[in-house]
Amino acid sequence: MKKLLIILGSLFFLSGCSSKVILDTEGENIKSIMDSVEVYSDVYLNDVIDNIKGVEILSNNELIDTNTLGKKELEVRYKIDKKEYAYKFNIEVVDSNPPIVFSGTNKTVEVGYDKNICDLISYGDEYDGNINCEVEGTYDLNKVGTYKLIYHLSDSSQNKKDVNVTLNVKQKEKSDNKPSTPTKRIVTEFKDVYDKHKNDNTEIGIDVSKWQEDIDYEKVKNAGASFVMMRIGYQGQSTREIYDDEYYANNIKKAKEAGLKVGVYFFTVAKSVEEVKEHASWVIKKLDGQKLDLPIAFDWENWSNWNSYKLSFHEINEIANAYMDTLEESGYKAMLYSSKFYMETIWKNKKEYPVWLAHYTTNNNTSSYQGKYMMWQLCNNGHIDGINNDVDIDILYH
Repeated sequence: MKKLLIILGSLFFLSGCSSKVILDTEGENIKSIMDSVEVYSDVYLNDVIDNIKGVEILSNNELIDTNTLGKKELEVRYKIDKKEYAYKFNIEVVDSNPPIVFSGTNKTVEVGYDKNICDLISYGDEYDGNINCEVEGTYDLNKVGTYKLIYHLSDSSQNKKDVNVTLNVKQKEKSDNKPSTPTKRIVTEFKDVYDKHKNDNTEIGIDVSKWQEDIDYEKVKNAGASFVMMRIGYQGQSTREIYDDEYYANNIKKAKEAGLKVGVYFFTVAKSVEEVKEHASWVIKKLDGQKLDLPIAFDWENWSNWNSYKLSFHEINEIANAYMDTLEESGYKAMLYSSKFYMETIWKNKKEYPVWLAHYTTNNNTSSYQGKYMMWQLCNNGHIDGINNDVDIDILYH
């Protein structure tokens, strides 16, 4: 009993001597310097306060939660002359950026077109997945002509974007059943790419799917290729089902036998994090522990149907991250595949996954993309010994 009283007495003494936190409601010693921050932005606590000289900040410099719109109450603990203060203030998370358009605005349809003309152009928003579209101007979808229209786009925060669109309504084309005049096939020779880009820091390879059909990988190797990215499977656009690439099993077997480095990709049209995790799990199960030399790429390219997805740019980035995170957690390396335009417009890649860049340029010299990339797909009309059809040619950088 005596021991218990001593302990209680000690606790009472310590609590009585503890310093009292003074509530600073007016910002007497420290000030907030921002009234608002942008939704999904990376803003830290120290970014929004003015640290006056002589003030010792006690609070951790934590990332502010900007995932939802509205007021956030923040608190900063600080000390002056051995006295501890708590400064509480509000900051508003806002969406101040208007929707963006990422398609051409000169559109042509045939007489009798009966779909929503708002979907002739593609548009989206970082926060809002359901953009309102209203069309200003006179047009007749049953009459040949050229119509000048204004598309008024707005998001849920009333950010607005006006876009001038030229709508061309043309007569339906009649088939005369005459054979079309063959056009001269323009190809990019693998040897030319090899001679131009091969050095101590690069490897030259290809990427393939069922469209290349049967491949003689010994000839591909002898032509100078050292790696191949191959499609392991894909999701059907209309069925939403997952399918094997019917040439994958033979591709990976023969490529490995020829001594080529191998990586894979999966083509998805996923609409949610849950769906794309299933795709990543399917790939992992399909590989069944098989070793890869190169990463597994996330391939989402369904931009022509983007409006129907009703997703924000933030959400499609979360889908990409969920796929790549799932692969990394299983022990595989992941990679983001996309074209230069969408890398600059849509993809944030905040986790800095390696990038497989698609950018077809004049003479295949260099890409003007300013970001980092591990691999460059520089053409889709490549020709290499061992493949009868066109093939994509890639450069791998070390």
